[in-house]
Amino acid sequence: MPDETAPSAATPDSSRLSASSCLLGTLGCGGAALLGVLVLVVTLAWGSWGATDFPRVAPEEMANRALQRSQKAYEVMGFDRTIEPGVEDIGVRTQNTLGSSFCYDGGLLGLEDATDDGAYSMSHDWALDHVPASQAVPGLRRLHQFFKDNGWKVTSYREGGQGRDWELFVRRADGDERMSFTWYPDREYFTGGASVPCAYDLEWKHGDVGPAGDDQRPPAFGPARRD
Repeated sequence: MPDETAPSAATPDSSRLSASSCLLGTLGCGGAALLGVLVLVVTLAWGSWGATDFPRVAPEEMANRALQRSQKAYEVMGFDRTIEPGVEDIGVRTQNTLGSSFCYDGGLLGLEDATDDGAYSMSHDWALDHVPASQAVPGLRRLHQFFKDNGWKVTSYREGGQGRDWELFVRRADGDERMSFTWYPDREYFTGGASVPCAYDLEWKHGDVGPAGDDQRPPAFGPARRD
């Protein structure tokens, strides 16, 4: 009788082992990928959290802040004329106006583009006619140096020539506070503007139409008083 060989212990099917390892690996990679996505979402949400956490300030106060910025620039330029409120012929005659615009909420991930109820940004625009080169050129150069010496970032500065306009753009407070100036040599016309950061209107209520502060009117604008 031939010797019988005892049956060997059953070994797992290698293909099944391979499939199981692949499945576990897939679950592991998928879990890691999901974790990565969650981390990204939390990071973006955290980064945008408070992005529209504006201070609660009355429009009158923010308008006054914009006016103060313009006033200082006006003094540095050396202008000595008084500009009455309003504008008769924009781009030609003098201007002295306040404006208000909406501020926007980017949402939890910063991907939305909706107005933030009650939030507004004030700006002041002014202009002078009959400004000759003898006044505009040294004045703008002084103003350029003034901003560099006082913590503003000069984002653009161009000295005109051969009929080109002179320009100066500055900002600070992470770009939320800006000022701009342009002199047009061909028309001897000078413009200036100041915008201040967004804020929430203390008296805003649901149903209000238009941005807060759109009813603000500036006083006469000109050189500092010398008592």
